Amino acid sequence: MQRRTVVFDFDGTLALGRGPLDAYAASLGPLVGEHVVTACQEAIGRFDAGGTPFKDAYDAVRVAALEHGATDDQLSAAYLHSRELLATGAAPIHAPDGLGDFMAELARSAVCVLATNAPEVGIDRALSVLGVTDALAGVHCAVGKPAGLGPIIAAHLAHGPTLAVGDIWENDLAPAQLLGADTALVGVTDPAGTVTMRGATLTDLYDDILTWATQSPTPTPVPLSTGQAPGRAL
Repeated sequence: MQRRTVVFDFDGTLALGRGPLDAYAASLGPLVGEHVVTACQEAIGRFDAGGTPFKDAYDAVRVAALEHGATDDQLSAAYLHSRELLATGAAPIHAPDGLGDFMAELARSAVCVLATNAPEVGIDRALSVLGVTDALAGVHCAVGKPAGLGPIIAAHLAHGPTLAVGDIWENDLAPAQLLGADTALVGVTDPAGTVTMRGATLTDLYDDILTWATQSPTPTPVPLSTGQAPGRAL
């Protein structure tokens, strides 16, 4: 039986706000020096303004930190610490306007799945804060995009049309397009290929995604046939 699936990215797509980025930059301060915090915050501002080579704001922090003396190990430690703070007062996030209602409506027509490179730590709390826990049929963490996204997309394409939604062309959309999935780009960066739809924020795409999800034929979604009970795939 065919079904439609929408595979969402997390940071910059479902989860908005500078809280996690500021926590990432601040966590580098004790490890590298306070000068790196300022450099990272300035890099985030340049990314937000557009026209930079950064893949996303996290890449802006990474590049700026490396340029100001950080090591890969220090970056990893700071990032993990920031994720432990995710969706708390120290790293607040917010949802795009109307996200909860949109996801609830979408889940009536399509299987909704999260696929993120972020680790599992803090994700459950964040999804609860965003109001999307019940709408998600699967949560894949530490995916290892771009390469790790391919098997997830392929598994859903085997059951019907699939739409990948994210803010980084290379990580979130290119692997999906290569396999024949539709794509929706969120944010200020320009794609290296042609996308099915795009918007400045996910809110701008609600109507287009709902229209895509309700195109005929759209049978009632069924659980994935993985040999396991439906649940979180990490």
